[in-house]
Amino acid sequence: MKDDRASGTAMGVAKVRAAHQLVDDEPLILADPVVLRLVGQEAIGAIRGDASMRADPRVAGFRGHIVLRNRYAEDCLMEATGRGVRQYVLLGAGYDTFAYRQPAWAESLTIYEVDHPASQTAKRELLTSAGVALPENLRFAAVNFESESVRDGLLRAGFDFTQPAFFSCLGVLVYLEETAVKELFEFVGASPCGSEIVFTFSQPDSALDASELEIRAKINSAVNEMGEPWRSYFDPQRLCEMLLGAGFSEVTFLSLGAAEEKYFRGRTDALRAPRRVRLGRAVV
Repeated sequence: MKDDRASGTAMGVAKVRAAHQLVDDEPLILADPVVLRLVGQEAIGAIRGDASMRADPRVAGFRGHIVLRNRYAEDCLMEATGRGVRQYVLLGAGYDTFAYRQPAWAESLTIYEVDHPASQTAKRELLTSAGVALPENLRFAAVNFESESVRDGLLRAGFDFTQPAFFSCLGVLVYLEETAVKELFEFVGASPCGSEIVFTFSQPDSALDASELEIRAKINSAVNEMGEPWRSYFDPQRLCEMLLGAGFSEVTFLSLGAAEEKYFRGRTDALRAPRRVRLGRAVV
């Protein structure tokens, strides 16, 4: 990502979450009314006028992936608060809206949004223009993952390194070099006992079939043009090795069956679990 440009892919993901609010049937997997205020009326009109939102299974599958990852992370966060965790760190927060629609169980949290300075500035300006109030328990930490440590950014934001924390890292690892991913895991893995991270990842080309490779080629072309190239791919075994080596005691991956049973069973619309669920969870 260029130093002076806000992430275009982050806004694209926000529009996918907005589409879920507009075209999918109840019950929503992720109820996110705030995102509609962020994307604006022009985007809302475009979503409503796009027939492929309902008709194209690939579009619905990608939407399922996006809303699943947020819902799963927030469900895991709720479990963590039940164990006494009181700090939530969103790594590469983008246009995530949890802090602005937080449920009652989250009020005890201090929420840290970590993101590239240009993206964070753009988001804060958009929140202001949309009239979205900043909650008292929110802190911003501007960090360029490739040139500065997350630790330094959180230190400036008042993070308490002596207490456990929950970290979400959704749609981020693929944009980092493997060295940066390793350093990130080591940072979180050195956190106090009870800390955890939920993350998404992308698998190597060798794990994909022909149709998935075709989709990846299109995605790579688009993100390269936007100046946000994908840089790292991992299979679950490699990630497990890295996480255990970084200090985590337990690593799990959400299975397709579990995702379908918990989040997609009985749906009456086209929304389905993604063909490959790429969500991991690691506990210190």
